[in-house]
Formats: sequence, C-alpha cells, structure tokens
Amino acid sequence: MIETNRSRTLVALVVVIALAALAYVLKQSSGKPTVVVYTSVDQIFSEPVFRHFEDQTGIRVRAVYDTEETKSTGVLNRLIAEAKNPQADIFWSGDPVRPFLLVDRDLVEPYLSPQAQEIPRAFKAADGTWTGFAARARVLLVNLERLGDRPLPQSIHDLTDPQWQGEAAMANPIFGTTTMHVAAWFSVWGDEAAREFVDALKENQVRIASSNGEVKRLVVAGEVTFGLTDTDDAFVAEQSDAPVAVVYPDQDGLGTLVMPTVVLRLRGGPNPEAARRLIDYLLSAEVEVQMAESAAHMPLRADVSHPENIRAVGELRAMEVDYADVARRMEEIQPWLRRWSGL
Repeated sequence: MIETNRSRTLVALVVVIALAALAYVLKQSSGKPTVVVYTSVDQIFSEPVFRHFEDQTGIRVRAVYDTEETKSTGVLNRLIAEAKNPQADIFWSGDPVRPFLLVDRDLVEPYLSPQAQEIPRAFKAADGTWTGFAARARVLLVNLERLGDRPLPQSIHDLTDPQWQGEAAMANPIFGTTTMHVAAWFSVWGDEAAREFVDALKENQVRIASSNGEVKRLVVAGEVTFGLTDTDDAFVAEQSDAPVAVVYPDQDGLGTLVMPTVVLRLRGGPNPEAARRLIDYLLSAEVEVQMAESAAHMPLRADVSHPENIRAVGELRAMEVDYADVARRMEEIQPWLRRWSGL
C-alpha cells in the first residue's frame, strides 16, 4: 500500500514537472517577437523571404496570403474591415496601385526606412506612406515561329494596328494587372483617347483571354502571334524553351509600365518595432536578389545583381505614371470596362 502511494506521488510529481515545463515553453514561445504581414504576393515567392527574415532576426512572421480566387483584393478587404481593430502590422502588395485604398482611408502609418534611400523617387512616396521594390513590367510576348520574317512588334499600339488584326491577345481588362494598365492609359492620355484606344482593341479583333497566364499559353501554342502580359509570365514562357521573344514596349516613346511590389506599415499594428525591421529587410538588396532569381521580378536598385534575362528597371524607359491617380482611375472606369467586356 505504501509502495502504491509512493508510485502515485512519483507520477503526480512527474506530471507537475511536465506541466511546468510546458508552461515555461509556451511562455517563452508567446514572448518571442512577432510581426503580422498580409500579402498579395504569391506565397511560393513571399514565404521563403519571410523564412530568411526569421532565420536572421529570430522574429516570427505570421503571414496571411491571398488566395488565387481573391487575388489582390482578399487581404485588402480584410484590412479595411479590421480598421477599427488592426490585426496586421504590414501589407506587402503585389502591385503599386491597390494600396492607395488604404492610404486614402488613413490606415497607413508613414515609415521612412533607411533602406529606401536606394529606391528611385518614382517608386516611393516622399512621406514614407509606401515604398516600392522588386517590380514586374507589362511586356509583349511574341511567338517567333508564327512571326516569321516580319519585324517584332514594338509598341502597345501594335495591338490596334490593322496589320496585326486577329493576331494578338490580352487578358480581360476588368481583372488584375490589365485593369491597372488600362487605368494607366486613362491617367496618361485622358478619357477620350484612352476609350478610343480600348475600343480599337476590339475593332482589331484582339483576343480577350481569361488571364495573363492564358495569354502566355496562347502565344506559346502559336494560337496568336503576340500578347500583352507580365514579365513573370513571359519569364516562364522563356524558361520552357518555347520559340518566344520578350519586347519591352514603347522604349522610344511612352515607355513600359513598371509595377513594383509595395510595402507599407499599417496604422495601429500590434508590433511596430518588428514591423519596421521587416520593412527594412524587404527593401534590402538581398530581397531584390531573391525576388529576381525566384520570381523574375526586376530590381529597382541600381546595385543589385540579377539574371541575364531579367532586366533591372534602370535599364529601360519606364512609363511615367502617378500610381495614386491610376488607383483612382481604376475605380472610375470599372463600370465602363464591364460594359465594354459584356459583363
């Protein structure tokens, strides 16, 4: 009987020690610095960046990713819904336009990162509300076999040129980066000229695809001669050894639309110091190298090495746009674009 009591006492002691150890571990874990980031950058590319940051700093990154079905809008709408009780510290946007929905609602806490000094002025806000890095661009992807002996198209205006009637494709302009591109035309050219150009696309029988990825497929398959898409999709086509060429359009005029990813700090975020450290890291040369090698994003910094088939933004003529105005235009033209698209 005495032995049994001793055994029970020993078991109880072991349980108490185990629970105390577990409580200690949980306390230590809960005390670990944390930063919460919402992002519309593809998880396959953004998650390794977060893991590198964790390894270097010991700060845990809690990331919320957009799904493919809610691309670029899911986490954005969530941030707006959480405005009175902020849960996130940072928004890392896959484009430079949609973050202005947060800026306009005063949901952004300005932060002038020391790393931002190397970013060209065209791709950051002077007041620190947003800073761009690791960009994509809108390019023409051309099937060389179908092109034959004809010269390469060099401009977005080739989409409306009768010599290319029925031979070009672009994604539906009510979605994704194509919406942004159309809004940029409205911003730069004005409403009348932009509407005439978009109408001319239909008159020239430009094929309207479901996505930029579908544009890439149509070009690679030779179903069209060229298409308007993004550099990351064009990079995938090049890597597949398809007979394609990439043209950065309008290098002697309007310029190519450049779309940096953008990071901003959210007002009232629960972890301000960790947020500043993650922003500093995202804007570093190291991350631009990572994004160039893994995601075919173009560095904005002049001193960043990159693969030979990935151009740095400083190597091309970029379209001069006011991203804030493009954001406003995107909202304004949506009803018209839906009618244009038949939706």
